[in-house]
Amino acid sequence: MSKAIKDMLVDDLKGRLNGVGDLIVVSLGKLDAQKTTQLRQTLRKKRISLQLVKNSLARRATSGTPLAPAFETTEGMLAIAWGGEDVVDLAKELDRLQGVKDFEGFECRGGALDGSRLEAADVKRVAKWPSRAEQLSILSGQIGSLGSTLSAQILSAGGTLAGQLKSRVDDLEKAEGAGAVAS
Repeated sequence: MSKAIKDMLVDDLKGRLNGVGDLIVVSLGKLDAQKTTQLRQTLRKKRISLQLVKNSLARRATSGTPLAPAFETTEGMLAIAWGGEDVVDLAKELDRLQGVKDFEGFECRGGALDGSRLEAADVKRVAKWPSRAEQLSILSGQIGSLGSTLSAQILSAGGTLAGQLKSRVDDLEKAEGAGAVAS
């Protein structure tokens, strides 16, 4: 492959990865063209991109970016995956696909997260984290819980005070009613 073609491939990859902060490096194993197309379609539904890359070209394209650590120890032809809702969503989907019988041989090799290298075991750990939607749900539940607790405390104190006032008014009315009967 000529230097001009390599430069064009590197520039294309740089363009595709522009703005990408996290990616996962995967091996397609011995998936044939049909299975690879199926895999791409499955990932596309989750808004995840998959691209086969030559390791040396990927290293050149990501040099000086937070993605560079992903290619420090990789060798040969690999594929890179990026996209989805967030890196947790990406890791969950790729981890799930490793267990699918149709994609036997597909495996995560590592990646890059916030400028740090991820090993294959790290990708499995990230896949167990709550996704962004789950984190927002947890957070809103905690905020709602605090609000309802505060509301209950305010209302219970007000309710107690109102009950005491009503009891006192009833006592005064009884005393007043008893005084009027006695006269």
